[in-house]
Amino acid sequence: MTGRQLLRRADRLRWVFLGVAVVVLVVFLLAQHQSVEVSYGQSPSASGRIEEGSAGELSDVTLPSVEEMTALVAADPVVRLPGAVAAWNESRVRDAIGAHDVRILVAPPGLDEEQRKHLREVDNATIRVIGTQVSGGLYEVTPDRIPGWRAQFATHDVTDLLVTLITTLNKDPRPEDRDELRWREPTDAEVERVAADLRADRPHVAAGATLTRVPADAARNAFPDGARYVVLPAQPHGEPLPAYGPVLTRLFPDEPIVLMYGTWIEYHGPAGEEFAELAAASFYAQFGSRLSRYAYPQQNVLTAYLNQVTDIRYAGLFDRPLPYRPLDPLRVALPALPWVFAGCVAAFLVLSIRSLRRSGGGLLARPGDPQRGGVPARLAGLTALALEVSLLTDARSNPALTRGIVTLQAAREALDEGLPDRHVTRLLDTATAELDDTARTLGIAGYRPHLYLQGRLS
Repeated sequence: MTGRQLLRRADRLRWVFLGVAVVVLVVFLLAQHQSVEVSYGQSPSASGRIEEGSAGELSDVTLPSVEEMTALVAADPVVRLPGAVAAWNESRVRDAIGAHDVRILVAPPGLDEEQRKHLREVDNATIRVIGTQVSGGLYEVTPDRIPGWRAQFATHDVTDLLVTLITTLNKDPRPEDRDELRWREPTDAEVERVAADLRADRPHVAAGATLTRVPADAARNAFPDGARYVVLPAQPHGEPLPAYGPVLTRLFPDEPIVLMYGTWIEYHGPAGEEFAELAAASFYAQFGSRLSRYAYPQQNVLTAYLNQVTDIRYAGLFDRPLPYRPLDPLRVALPALPWVFAGCVAAFLVLSIRSLRRSGGGLLARPGDPQRGGVPARLAGLTALALEVSLLTDARSNPALTRGIVTLQAAREALDEGLPDRHVTRLLDTATAELDDTARTLGIAGYRPHLYLQGRLS
């Protein structure tokens, strides 16, 4: 192979390296819009803001006028409007009231904003109870422990909430909260009715419950291997609740069991001691306030609970196997792209120096040389400038730099094809303007083409 052929091959090779460097630079810059957050698995649970009235949580009750409610409260210290569900231990509440004049207005759940506004206009009511939401004066009382949520949503009990608010308003000492919920062993007939449905792979929905079906997608995401569901209506206040959980756990060992008492949901089964409390606390701490004042169907409450269980499992707790996420080649390769770019730039510079030395023009040739040394020298100088500046550019200066590099590549091809000097010079002038714009955008005077080339040729 002759020296001229070697020269041409090296010349082509260096432009290949330059092309690879440009491609790597463009890919790297375009990839910068991607987020740096990496997750092994993203929870598929549904989420989003729910507008009032869009989930069947409003009731169709009609309230008396503000004047009528004011008259009712003036005549009786406790006024229960039609549809009210809240209940309490009258003895404990009476002891908390003592000699104070406390008047309680109890309204049904599921009121819209306008109806709630009318209740607030009943000025002589000391305490207002909407559903099981208890408020009065500037205060609203909510449970912060599982026994309080369980009593509130399983039996509509608001005893502790009323006692807390009354003693706060009257500035009296607050007694300790009391878990008054009582449990009983379910009868054999009760257990058999529930177990028969569960053995037939269907949920047990007791009379009075509002659930129509178990939400399939939410249930599959929460419990991929399946679960058993028992749905009961809200239980009578003051009566013991049938404790189905322990019995069903013995009948269906190692299977998840979800129990609903009204809008109270509890979990029994594998990892029950840890998982049940975490799921209940996270769910009712987030949704308890809304559930207390609206009349959500059990279908909606169960769906939201299953979505919460899915989120907990996808957080990596309880050894939940997360789904495989395919490898993203761009994310894997992205950290290596700057090194590939730097290697291509170094190879281009080395080959450019060797090519210029072999051609006899050198970097010191002046414009107008008969061997056209001035044009290659200018091209080499601008190319070196472009590559050096590319390591410093940002989003504002990248467009001008990219246009300059592309124009330099066109000038190189024109030079290799023997096109007239005027054509190559015009391309170099355009590239010079783009590189000058890049340097001015960066605010680095030393990288303006006329100063940079002057320093290299001096």
